[in-house]
Amino acid sequence: MDELKDRIRREGKDLGRGILKVDSFINHQVDPDLIVRVGQELARRFRRQDVTKVLTAEISGIAPALTTALALNVPVVYARKTRPVTMPPAVFVAQAPSHTKGGLVDLMVSPEFLGPGDRVLIIDDFLASGSTISALANLVSISRATLVGIGAVIEKAFEGGRQELEALGVPVEAVVTIVAMDGGRFVFADEESA
Repeated sequence: MDELKDRIRREGKDLGRGILKVDSFINHQVDPDLIVRVGQELARRFRRQDVTKVLTAEISGIAPALTTALALNVPVVYARKTRPVTMPPAVFVAQAPSHTKGGLVDLMVSPEFLGPGDRVLIIDDFLASGSTISALANLVSISRATLVGIGAVIEKAFEGGRQELEALGVPVEAVVTIVAMDGGRFVFADEESA
Protein backbone atom coordinates (compact mmCIF):
# COMPACT_ATOMS: atom_id res chain seq x y z
CA MET A 1 0.00 0.00 0.00
CA ASP A 2 1.95 2.94 -1.35
CA GLU A 3 0.00 5.53 0.63
CA LEU A 4 1.01 3.91 3.92
CA LYS A 5 4.66 3.59 2.85
CA ASP A 6 4.70 7.28 1.89
CA ARG A 7 3.30 8.30 5.29
CA ILE A 8 5.92 6.19 7.08
CA ARG A 9 8.68 7.81 5.00
CA ARG A 10 7.34 11.34 5.61
CA GLU A 11 6.15 11.12 9.22
CA GLY A 12 7.61 7.96 10.75
CA LYS A 13 10.46 8.36 13.21
CA ASP A 14 13.05 5.70 13.98
CA LEU A 15 13.56 6.10 17.74
CA GLY A 16 16.21 3.39 17.90
CA ARG A 17 16.00 -0.08 19.51
CA GLY A 18 13.48 -1.08 16.82
CA ILE A 19 10.86 1.46 17.86
CA LEU A 20 9.04 3.16 14.99
CA LYS A 21 6.97 6.20 15.97
CA VAL A 22 3.89 6.61 13.78
CA ASP A 23 1.90 8.62 16.32
CA SER A 24 0.83 11.29 13.83
CA PHE A 25 -1.33 8.94 11.75
CA ILE A 26 -1.82 5.53 13.47
CA ASN A 27 -0.99 5.37 17.20
CA HIS A 28 -1.88 8.62 18.94
CA GLN A 29 -3.57 10.67 16.27
CA VAL A 30 -5.39 8.47 13.76
CA ASP A 31 -5.91 9.46 10.13
CA PRO A 32 -9.45 8.07 9.65
CA ASP A 33 -9.30 7.93 5.84
CA LEU A 34 -6.02 6.05 5.86
CA ILE A 35 -7.08 3.63 8.60
CA VAL A 36 -10.33 2.84 6.75
CA ARG A 37 -8.32 1.95 3.63
CA VAL A 38 -5.94 -0.15 5.76
CA GLY A 39 -8.94 -2.00 7.23
CA GLN A 40 -10.38 -2.60 3.78
CA GLU A 41 -7.05 -4.01 2.59
CA LEU A 42 -6.75 -6.35 5.58
CA ALA A 43 -10.39 -7.45 5.15
CA ARG A 44 -9.74 -8.17 1.46
CA ARG A 45 -6.83 -10.43 2.38
CA PHE A 46 -8.86 -12.42 4.95
CA ARG A 47 -12.32 -12.40 3.35
CA ARG A 48 -12.21 -16.16 2.60
CA GLN A 49 -11.46 -17.12 6.20
CA ASP A 50 -15.12 -16.88 7.35
CA VAL A 51 -14.16 -14.58 10.23
CA THR A 52 -16.78 -14.12 12.97
CA LYS A 53 -14.73 -11.88 15.30
CA VAL A 54 -11.72 -9.61 15.05
CA LEU A 55 -9.49 -9.57 18.15
CA THR A 56 -6.88 -6.98 19.12
CA ALA A 57 -5.12 -5.52 22.16
CA GLU A 58 -5.90 -2.10 23.51
CA ILE A 59 -5.16 0.58 22.57
CA SER A 60 -3.14 0.97 19.38
CA GLY A 61 -4.70 -2.07 17.71
CA ILE A 62 -8.27 -0.84 18.11
CA ALA A 63 -8.41 1.52 15.11
CA PRO A 64 -7.15 -0.96 12.46
CA ALA A 65 -9.12 -3.82 14.07
CA LEU A 66 -12.30 -1.75 14.02
CA THR A 67 -11.97 -0.77 10.36
CA THR A 68 -11.13 -4.36 9.40
CA ALA A 69 -14.14 -5.65 11.35
CA LEU A 70 -16.31 -2.99 9.73
CA ALA A 71 -15.22 -4.11 6.26
CA LEU A 72 -15.89 -7.75 7.22
CA ASN A 73 -19.19 -6.86 8.96
CA VAL A 74 -18.24 -8.66 12.19
CA PRO A 75 -17.73 -7.51 15.81
CA VAL A 76 -14.36 -6.43 17.14
CA VAL A 77 -13.19 -7.51 20.60
CA TYR A 78 -10.23 -5.90 22.29
CA ALA A 79 -8.20 -7.43 25.07
CA ARG A 80 -8.15 -5.10 28.05
CA LYS A 81 -4.97 -4.30 29.97
CA THR A 82 -6.81 -3.27 33.14
CA ARG A 83 -9.93 -4.93 34.50
CA PRO A 84 -12.99 -2.65 34.62
CA VAL A 85 -15.64 -3.23 37.29
CA THR A 86 -18.01 -4.36 34.53
CA MET A 87 -15.86 -7.36 33.63
CA PRO A 88 -16.87 -10.68 35.23
CA PRO A 89 -14.55 -12.25 37.83
CA ALA A 90 -13.58 -15.18 35.57
CA VAL A 91 -11.81 -13.94 32.42
CA PHE A 92 -9.34 -15.27 29.88
CA VAL A 93 -5.86 -13.86 30.66
CA ALA A 94 -2.53 -13.98 28.82
CA GLN A 95 0.65 -12.01 29.44
CA ALA A 96 2.65 -10.13 26.85
CA PRO A 97 5.85 -8.11 27.06
CA SER A 98 5.35 -4.46 26.13
CA HIS A 99 7.97 -3.16 23.69
CA THR A 100 7.15 0.49 24.36
CA LYS A 101 6.21 0.36 28.07
CA GLY A 102 8.75 -2.18 29.27
CA GLY A 103 7.73 -5.13 31.44
CA LEU A 104 4.79 -7.52 31.15
CA VAL A 105 1.14 -6.58 30.69
CA ASP A 106 -1.94 -8.71 31.24
CA LEU A 107 -4.36 -9.02 28.33
CA MET A 108 -7.90 -9.93 29.40
CA VAL A 109 -11.02 -10.91 27.47
CA SER A 110 -14.41 -11.70 28.93
CA PRO A 111 -15.74 -15.19 28.09
CA GLU A 112 -19.03 -13.58 27.06
CA PHE A 113 -17.32 -12.16 23.95
CA LEU A 114 -15.01 -14.97 22.82
CA GLY A 115 -15.80 -18.67 22.73
CA PRO A 116 -15.85 -22.02 20.93
CA GLY A 117 -18.09 -20.94 18.04
CA ASP A 118 -15.89 -18.02 17.02
CA ARG A 119 -13.51 -17.88 14.04
CA VAL A 120 -11.03 -15.22 15.07
CA LEU A 121 -8.85 -12.89 13.04
CA ILE A 122 -6.19 -11.11 15.10
CA ILE A 123 -5.35 -7.59 13.92
CA ASP A 124 -2.69 -5.33 15.44
CA ASP A 125 -0.90 -2.15 14.49
CA PHE A 126 2.56 -3.78 14.51
CA LEU A 127 4.03 -7.22 13.96
CA ALA A 128 7.50 -7.00 15.51
CA SER A 129 8.71 -9.76 17.84
CA GLY A 130 5.25 -11.35 17.73
CA SER A 131 4.85 -11.45 21.53
CA THR A 132 1.63 -9.43 21.79
CA ILE A 133 0.06 -11.29 18.89
CA SER A 134 1.18 -14.61 20.43
CA ALA A 135 -0.53 -13.61 23.69
CA LEU A 136 -3.70 -12.81 21.72
CA ALA A 137 -3.45 -16.21 19.99
CA ASN A 138 -3.14 -17.76 23.45
CA LEU A 139 -6.40 -16.03 24.45
CA VAL A 140 -8.08 -17.53 21.36
CA SER A 141 -6.79 -20.97 22.36
CA ILE A 142 -7.89 -20.60 26.01
CA SER A 143 -11.38 -19.57 24.85
CA ARG A 144 -11.54 -22.64 22.55
CA ALA A 145 -12.28 -20.38 19.58
CA THR A 146 -10.57 -21.02 16.23
CA LEU A 147 -7.75 -18.76 15.05
CA VAL A 148 -8.10 -18.20 11.28
CA GLY A 149 -5.57 -15.46 10.55
CA ILE A 150 -3.23 -12.75 11.78
CA GLY A 151 -2.92 -9.30 10.23
CA ALA A 152 -0.84 -6.23 11.00
CA VAL A 153 -0.66 -2.73 9.61
CA ILE A 154 3.16 -2.59 9.76
CA GLU A 155 5.55 -5.53 10.04
CA LYS A 156 9.12 -4.95 11.20
CA ALA A 157 10.57 -8.10 9.61
CA PHE A 158 14.01 -7.59 11.18
CA GLU A 159 12.51 -8.44 14.61
CA GLY A 160 11.60 -11.99 13.51
CA GLY A 161 8.03 -12.23 14.80
CA ARG A 162 6.60 -13.72 11.63
CA GLN A 163 8.53 -16.98 12.08
CA GLU A 164 7.01 -17.52 15.53
CA LEU A 165 3.50 -16.75 14.30
CA GLU A 166 3.71 -18.90 11.14
CA ALA A 167 4.11 -21.89 13.48
CA LEU A 168 0.44 -21.33 14.42
CA GLY A 169 -0.54 -22.59 10.95
CA VAL A 170 -2.70 -19.64 9.87
CA PRO A 171 -2.15 -16.95 7.23
CA VAL A 172 -0.04 -14.01 8.45
CA GLU A 173 -0.39 -10.76 6.50
CA ALA A 174 0.99 -7.23 6.85
CA VAL A 175 -0.12 -4.22 4.83
CA VAL A 176 3.50 -3.06 4.63
CA THR A 177 6.69 -4.84 5.69
CA ILE A 178 9.81 -2.96 6.72
CA VAL A 179 12.98 -5.06 6.35
CA ALA A 180 15.37 -2.37 7.65
CA MET A 181 15.24 1.06 9.20
CA ASP A 182 18.16 3.23 10.08
CA GLY A 183 18.14 6.90 11.02
CA GLY A 184 14.99 7.80 9.12
CA ARG A 185 15.62 5.53 6.11
CA PHE A 186 13.02 2.77 5.69
CA VAL A 187 13.48 -0.22 3.39
CA PHE A 188 10.27 -2.02 2.47
CA ALA A 189 10.18 -5.71 1.50
CA ASP A 190 8.75 -5.13 -1.96
CA GLU A 191 11.44 -2.50 -2.70
CA GLU A 192 14.39 -4.40 -1.25
CA SER A 193 16.04 -5.35 -4.53
CA ALA A 194 15.08 -2.15 -6.33
